[in-house]
Amino acid sequence: MTKQDLQNKLKDSMLAKDELKTSVLRILLSAINYYEIQKGGAGYSATDEDVLSVIGSQAKQRRDSIAEFEKAQRLELAEKEKKELEILQEYLPEQMGEDEVIRIIEQTISETRASSITDMGKVMGALGPKLKGKADMGMVSQIVREKLNS
Repeated sequence: MTKQDLQNKLKDSMLAKDELKTSVLRILLSAINYYEIQKGGAGYSATDEDVLSVIGSQAKQRRDSIAEFEKAQRLELAEKEKKELEILQEYLPEQMGEDEVIRIIEQTISETRASSITDMGKVMGALGPKLKGKADMGMVSQIVREKLNS
C-alpha cells in the first residue's frame, strides 16, 4: 500500500460520499504526512513500509480507544472506533493467527536462547521484522512475557 494508493482511495470514497471512510483516510494521510515531516522534512517521502507502519499505529490507537470506551460504558463511541478499525484493516496485510504467532515466538525464543524475562528485549527485537504489520505487537509482547515467565 503506497501513499498514492491511499490518496486514490480517498478520492473514490469522496465521490461515493462515504463520509466515514473519507474521514478515516484523511486522518491516515495526515498521519503519514506528519510521519514524513518527523523523518526528514519536506524532502522525505514515506516508503511502503513506512505507510504500513503508520496504518498499524492508527489501528492500534483504535483498538486502545475501543477498550477505553468499553470500560467507560461509552458503547456508541466504541462502535464508531470499531468501524474505523475495520476500514484501517482493509489496508493492512492479513493478520497472522494466534497459533502461527505463538509458533514464531517459540522458534525465536529458541534461536535467541532467551531463558528469562530479562531477555525480552532481545526476543522482541528479533520478532519485530518477522511480525511487524502482520500481528498485533501488544499481543506478541504479552505472549513473549508469558513464555519467558514460565
